[in-house]
Amino acid sequence: MVKVGIIGVTGYTGIELVRILLGHPGVHLTYGTSRSSAGQKLGDAIPHLSDASDLVLSSFDAADATEKADFFFVCLPHGESMETVGRLRQAGSKVVDLSADFRLTDPAAYEQWYGAHTRKDLLSEAVYGMPELYREQILAANLVANPGCYPTSVILGLAPLLAQGIIDSDTIVIDSKSGVSGAGREPRSELHFPETFGNFSAYNIAGRHRHIGEMEQELSSLAGATVRITFTPHLLPVNRGILSTIYVRPIVNSDDYKLLALYAEFYRGEPFIRVSGLEGVLPSLKDVRGTNLCRIGLRLDKRTGLIVIISCIDNLVKGASGQAVQNMNLMVGFSETTGIEQSAMHP
Repeated sequence: MVKVGIIGVTGYTGIELVRILLGHPGVHLTYGTSRSSAGQKLGDAIPHLSDASDLVLSSFDAADATEKADFFFVCLPHGESMETVGRLRQAGSKVVDLSADFRLTDPAAYEQWYGAHTRKDLLSEAVYGMPELYREQILAANLVANPGCYPTSVILGLAPLLAQGIIDSDTIVIDSKSGVSGAGREPRSELHFPETFGNFSAYNIAGRHRHIGEMEQELSSLAGATVRITFTPHLLPVNRGILSTIYVRPIVNSDDYKLLALYAEFYRGEPFIRVSGLEGVLPSLKDVRGTNLCRIGLRLDKRTGLIVIISCIDNLVKGASGQAVQNMNLMVGFSETTGIEQSAMHP
């Protein structure tokens, strides 16, 4: 039984981690921190889980944390996570960090998108936590940088095409839509119910969204050359889910059957990837809600010659906490799917 701690347990990703881990047969949640709820029982801070745990939350103290738990999920905002991760790693603990602080391998790139990085010494040991691409490295890792939600949908949607070099990597256009939980739990006027309900809006357009750096890093690695993308995120008036529509131009002759065969082969044996066939319905949010799945569908537009890819995830599960548990499973020797095999919630 692995003793697990969550740093920042009352944010949306922390709450989702609690929900998943309480059903995980190989772990015991023994430590949790919250700045707003220190001193409270976990069940009082998270009422819908009130029957599940009597754990008392605290403020973070590295010595106390590492005495009570062996493995940690750090769910702090970017810029705040790196020092906490550093103290846990100094004590020898394994960590999955859900912030952006260790996703970018180049500190100059991090500083371009986020600001100063104070733990550059840990960047070389951090492994990007996308098992479909980096499983072997994650198995041996002590520090995993859990991918962002938008990047998870985009990278998984594009990986087979870039890895095979059959698309023009200079003309990738990505149109992504996210549920409101993707913006976090901190109150903001534009996220209030009256502002979001019945509305649909774009934000951080024209190269301004911070996840672009992460996406371009990983897409360039897949392509073996520099990739630049046009990325437009949108806010959907729903709680959770991301649907990315991706437009790319092939540089070789293809058709729907060849493209689907390529994806099926690339993701053969992957437990959390589902590729929709020609007769299947294209992925939608309801197909992934509450699951650790990424569902992908694609078609060749014969009129324009473009390939249109639909990639769909639950932003709080495969886009955050579920993928974090998937990484933990690999890091500590559990079966990769343990505790995260839930079916979709519908309606």
